[in-house]
Amino acid sequence: MNEPPTYPEFSKHYPLLVKSLMKRPLYLYPDDVALVYRHEAGKYSRFTWRQWHARTCQLAHGLKALGVVAGDRVATMALNHHWHMEAIYATICIGAVSHPINVRLSLDHMAHTITHAEDKIIFFDRDTLPLVEALFDRIKRHVRAFVYMSDAAALPATRVTPLYAYEALVADQPQSFDWPDLNEDTHAVLYYTTGTTGLPKGALYTHRQIYLHSLHVSLFLHSAPHRPTDPPRPNQMITVLNIPLFHIHAWGSPFFSVLMCARILLPGRFTAEGFCELVQTEKANATMFVPTMLAMILEYQEIDRWDLSSLTMINVGGGALPLGLKRKAEKRFPYMRVGSGYGMTETYDGVISAHIKREMVDWPQEQIDQVMVKTGLPYVPAIDARVVDEAGHEVPRDDETIGQIVLRGHWIMEQYFKDPQRTAEAWRDGWFHTGDAAKVGPDGYITIVDRITDVIRCGSEMVPTVLLENLTCNADFVLEAMCVGVPDEKWGEIPMALVKLMPGAKKTEEDVLDFLRQEGVDKGKITKWMLPVYVALVDEIPKTSVGKYNKREVRKQLDRFLGMAKRVRM
Repeated sequence: MNEPPTYPEFSKHYPLLVKSLMKRPLYLYPDDVALVYRHEAGKYSRFTWRQWHARTCQLAHGLKALGVVAGDRVATMALNHHWHMEAIYATICIGAVSHPINVRLSLDHMAHTITHAEDKIIFFDRDTLPLVEALFDRIKRHVRAFVYMSDAAALPATRVTPLYAYEALVADQPQSFDWPDLNEDTHAVLYYTTGTTGLPKGALYTHRQIYLHSLHVSLFLHSAPHRPTDPPRPNQMITVLNIPLFHIHAWGSPFFSVLMCARILLPGRFTAEGFCELVQTEKANATMFVPTMLAMILEYQEIDRWDLSSLTMINVGGGALPLGLKRKAEKRFPYMRVGSGYGMTETYDGVISAHIKREMVDWPQEQIDQVMVKTGLPYVPAIDARVVDEAGHEVPRDDETIGQIVLRGHWIMEQYFKDPQRTAEAWRDGWFHTGDAAKVGPDGYITIVDRITDVIRCGSEMVPTVLLENLTCNADFVLEAMCVGVPDEKWGEIPMALVKLMPGAKKTEEDVLDFLRQEGVDKGKITKWMLPVYVALVDEIPKTSVGKYNKREVRKQLDRFLGMAKRVRM
């Protein structure tokens, strides 16, 4: 007797694919506004879920017409707008790999990522056209075609060829597409690191990893403990996508936001004025910043012109969240709740998050603040995190002993693209070694103290620069602070602080030192040996392409910054 057929591939083995994320809003809210793009001139474009999906289907047909097949890398060099979102989904869901290029890298590093990835197609827009032209001679032998993303009818005058107009490419294509049933371990996205210690490294991620990350983020956002003083949770998240899509796809936002049927607000180029206008116009209630973006908003002179009261949730990542910056933000925006998180290119997005537990909901605000500026806990069951010493043993939970964060989990990078040696260096003893130094408190909360390579070794004392930076930012008159080691014959290294003051602050280098003595040394938060020997008051602190403090650049220009600094102690 013949057994009836079964279909395990569509039951217990049903693949976890990015195309499934698109289906949910189409089922539930097809005619709700899905994407809002604010053009630089203040013009707005709006698309429903049905319209956005139809355009994505048209682009999928367009990619097929250009010869894109499964496994090909399709790159984007663009701001955050609806064309970029369509390109990401169309590429991934036909089985190709989306490669958003970090347009803030050097030309050498951008050329390396394009040729190393073997990108077949590059999508770009008006803002990135000059970069594509500057790179063209170095990449033209590798790239099959270029696509210009714009609503303009005509192509720009350029020597970049072969060049296609985005709207012409999709105009006559069908508005539906039979998305393939891919293997869930099919590679979907490729991101490159910022190359602060050498050439950028590529990290590949699969459909399964993106799907599971989106699912867990959605679960976390809806299950976190709620405090009595917190604003009510909105029925719909209306989120401003500030983080560039080249920065690990804005920390996964295009995927979990679609799963959650959020309204996605795309600001194009980030400016303080553009952000404020978008929040006021669309009544945005959520966003994400790197700390430097949040600092830009706080120093924006005309911020009082705008109604930002709808904004209640801000997540800060890409760098430690200083307690001082958090308090300044929540003082400016009383309904805002700011928390920090931790991730890196090799972890796809956040893996550790500062959040309160149920027993903390009635704690005084000052105690809550102390929790929310820590790096936090692994916030989903899909991630396992430890802090270990050089022998691989977990450090004591004494909030003092420093070790390295190591990780396992569903969306930890499996390997560096075409780089087995660096893969082996990172993956040791079954754990991914992040290179970030941290300590662990009795409650299990992790606090990053530095990159291992950035710790200042002053005699026998280790000076964690992140600790010193966060403490400095607690001063009401400080907007940003960065600390680096300066070579010294006697001590090996001594600390130097670069400080950007709050607008209008009339303070001196000695005021910075006095604050650190009173709030740090006198209160037992740091030792006197950790105090900066040099303080430089600067207009701007060098940043990397993703908004982190660029300590490598400061070290390269150490003589210049020392010339600006004042020695405040012997």
